[in-house]
Amino acid sequence: MTSGILLLDKPQGLSSNAALQRVRHALGRPKAGHTGSLDPLATGMLPLCVGEATKVAGDLLEGRKAYLFTARLGERTATGDAEGQVVATRAVPEGAQGLLREAAEAMLGVSQQVPPMYSALKRDGQPLYKLARQGLEVERAPREIQLHALQLLGLDGQDSQWRVLCSKGTYVRVLAEDLAARIGTCAHLTALRREFVEPFEGYPLVTLEQVLADPGSVQLLPADAALPQLPAQTLDLAAIQTLFHGQAVPVGPVAPTPRCRIYAPDGLFLGLGEVLPGGLLQPRRLFNDLGLQFT
Repeated sequence: MTSGILLLDKPQGLSSNAALQRVRHALGRPKAGHTGSLDPLATGMLPLCVGEATKVAGDLLEGRKAYLFTARLGERTATGDAEGQVVATRAVPEGAQGLLREAAEAMLGVSQQVPPMYSALKRDGQPLYKLARQGLEVERAPREIQLHALQLLGLDGQDSQWRVLCSKGTYVRVLAEDLAARIGTCAHLTALRREFVEPFEGYPLVTLEQVLADPGSVQLLPADAALPQLPAQTLDLAAIQTLFHGQAVPVGPVAPTPRCRIYAPDGLFLGLGEVLPGGLLQPRRLFNDLGLQFT
């Protein structure tokens, strides 16, 4: 398969881009991209879109994400995680476990979150983390996030274990700090693992070691595995030929969204389209490596 999605189990200590480049090198340097960066500290699911599957990367970025994380209470670091120096300490209040559960319940739903300085967001073309390393701090606009579930799994001394299901754009480091602030203390992340990115809950992961040891055995998921939420349109060969010439074809209304997956009669996934008012299907992101021949 020349195109598809690889669900990499990103190892700790490696940036998302570094992991991507190692996989690309092992697979013969195809075009590829990752969807949703993980910090070097973090491990877990990093979807890599290979070849024409890069055309569905935007849909994966929109999906909810689930994380397991450990927050050490009573200590704040410069980076919000274990890679930074401790810059402040505060006592952990009595009854912290009950207080944390109350705080978690109060934080569910839609809220505003200020991104951390140690992030890849840019100001005037400069990543914020580079400014932070220079001792600079700039104002960051809050962003809307949504916490769908936030569960305290345990509290062992100062270390609290959590599971969260959240929207895109959620910084778990900031979430840990905000939880601690609500009970009158501070915190930083000591462990972070991404369980899944929707729609890949429960899917097996491939380790970097497996890719490097035997890249020929790596099975890529088909690109349309990322798009179960979109309706499907199956076209006959004449309509497909028209579509690949950039022209719209009549298909009738489609619901619940005008965007759709397009298939050949044999089930081959051709790419993405949009049904316009009047029932015309317009090509939007068709795959170019299908080897189709029209007479």
